[in-house]
Amino acid sequence: MQVADRIRRRILDGVLAPGAKLPPVRELAAAEGVAVATLGRSLDHLQVEGYITTSRRGTFVADAPTVTASAHDRTARVLRTGSILGEGETMIVTSADLVVPPTYVAEIFDSEPGARVVRRQWHTGTGQQRTGLYVTWYPGHFAGVVPELLSSSRGDAGRLLARVQETTGRRVIAGRDDMHGRDADAREAAALGLRIGAPILAGAHRLWDDEGIIEYGEWCLPSRLVIGYEYRFEQ
Repeated sequence: MQVADRIRRRILDGVLAPGAKLPPVRELAAAEGVAVATLGRSLDHLQVEGYITTSRRGTFVADAPTVTASAHDRTARVLRTGSILGEGETMIVTSADLVVPPTYVAEIFDSEPGARVVRRQWHTGTGQQRTGLYVTWYPGHFAGVVPELLSSSRGDAGRLLARVQETTGRRVIAGRDDMHGRDADAREAAALGLRIGAPILAGAHRLWDDEGIIEYGEWCLPSRLVIGYEYRFEQ
C-alpha cells in the first residue's frame, strides 16, 4: 500500500503524466526497494482504482484518468510542494472579492454580523477537460496581509494557501471534508461543461488551526471523476 501510495501521488501531482509508460516491473521494484511480487500487488491496486492500465506493451498511466485530487490531497500537496496544483493542471480564477457572506459562512468563521470575508471562485482543468469548480473563503483580515487573495491573476494562484500560512504564521493542522451527490445548477454546469441537472459530486472542506478556521471551501466535480482517501487510526 505504501508503494501504491507513492506511485499514486506522482500520478496525482502530474509527475507521471497521462499516457506515460512506467519502467519495467523489475526495474520499478528495484527503484522502490521492494520485491517484484510486492510491486505487482501495488500495481494491481492502482489498476483497480483506474490510475494505470496494462497491456502487452507494458504499464501506462491512464490516458483519461477517472480520478482527481481530493481536498485532502490538495492540502497535503501544499505542505509538500507549496502548490495545490499538480504538474500540467491549470487553474482559472473567475472572481476574488471581499463580501458579506451568507449566514452559514459567517458562522463558520465566527464573524460579526456584516463583517466581510474573502471569497474566491475558480476552476481546474487538465488539457481540455474541466475537473472541478471551487469557491474558497478566508477570514477578511487575511486580505490585508495577503493582497493576492483579492487578485484573479493566474500567477501563483495555486500557491495562495502556502502564502497565507507563510504570511499569517498560521498553519493548517486539521481538516474535514463532507460530500454528497446532487444535480448541477446553471453556474456549476456552465463551469464544468455539463448540462444543467447533470449528476455531480459536491462537497465542502474546512481547514483549521488552534485559532480557528483558516480556509472554508465548497467544490463540485463531474460524476465521471472519483476521489479517494487514505486514513490511519491511532493505536
